[in-house]
Amino acid sequence: MKLAEETLENIEADRPKPTKKNRQNMCMDKAYDFDEVRDLLEEFGFTEHIRSRGEEAKEIKKSARKKARRWVVERTHSWLNRFRGLLIRWTKRVNFFV
Repeated sequence: MKLAEETLENIEADRPKPTKKNRQNMCMDKAYDFDEVRDLLEEFGFTEHIRSRGEEAKEIKKSARKKARRWVVERTHSWLNRFRGLLIRWTKRVNFFV
C-alpha cells in the first residue's frame, strides 16, 4: 500500500490517456483494499477492481463445492520441499556419483 503511488508513477508501458468515457482498469489484490489506494487510482484515471478483505472467504463459505485454491508458485514450492533432494546442491557421500 505504501508503494502504490510510486509504482503507478513508474509504469513504463505506453497506454492511451484515460477519459471518462474510455477508462482503464486496474486489478489489485486485497492487500490494496484502502481508501487511499482507491483515491490514488481515481486520480490516475483507473477503474479499480480490488477484492475486499474477507470477500473471498465469504464466497467460499456460500458454496461447499468450491475449495480454496493455492497459487501455482506456492504449490510448486510445496512439491520441491517434499523432495528435499532437489534443494540440496551436494551430498554427504563423496562417492555418490562414482
